[in-house]
Amino acid sequence: MAKAEGIIIRTTDYGESNKIVTLYTKEFGKIGLMARGAKKPKNPLSAASQVLFYGLCLFSKGRGLGSLYQAETLNAFRAIREDIEKMGYAALILELTDRLTEDGQPSQGIYNLLCDTLLLMEKGTDPAVLSSIYALKMMPQAGIDPELTHCVHCGEKKDHYLFSVSEGGFLCSTCAKVDDYALVLSQATQRLLPLIRSIPLDRLGKVSLKSKTIGEIESIIYAYYERNAGIKLRSRHFIEQLAKFRTNE
Repeated sequence: MAKAEGIIIRTTDYGESNKIVTLYTKEFGKIGLMARGAKKPKNPLSAASQVLFYGLCLFSKGRGLGSLYQAETLNAFRAIREDIEKMGYAALILELTDRLTEDGQPSQGIYNLLCDTLLLMEKGTDPAVLSSIYALKMMPQAGIDPELTHCVHCGEKKDHYLFSVSEGGFLCSTCAKVDDYALVLSQATQRLLPLIRSIPLDRLGKVSLKSKTIGEIESIIYAYYERNAGIKLRSRHFIEQLAKFRTNE
């Protein structure tokens, strides 16, 4: 039997009344657990078997699936759950965590980053900014960390860059010819990309970015994941649809 603090990052229905939950913990990394009877409303595990559950869990670890026995909530993340946009961005963060981690490979850094990001979102920090920071900080885990301090082709530091998804980072105007599809960057995005990748979350403060700037940053990040890690996030589609709906209101 083991006890650990963790966050449910994915759930799958199993049979008529059970759920398989994917729990991410500091001590054990990512683990799959069977929550028996969790689909029944009055079952003690029903609340703990939802995506974004954050709490203290009692479980057994097996070679394959373990079993979840008890769970006690540490933070209900009510502000996130009651806001469809925040929930969309939280889902994106959870999906990225699931896609970029292996079972049973603990990482205190990833666990702390996940918890801190969600707690800041709960407290009111811009969810689009937080999810972009999270996605950038997780790029080394995916093995696709882009070059954001100098030209990836010639190595020179310049005042102005384009961004090359295929070459892996900033390209100066002289080297832009190596990628016909290099993206023109606004000054704000060029300045912010290296900044938000390196900034500790506890120094973030009340950050606020123009929707155009954060939109540009998001487009770069998710095009980069798709091209260089083969990851296309389902939750990203939901956020894009939500943005279209709000534009049409």
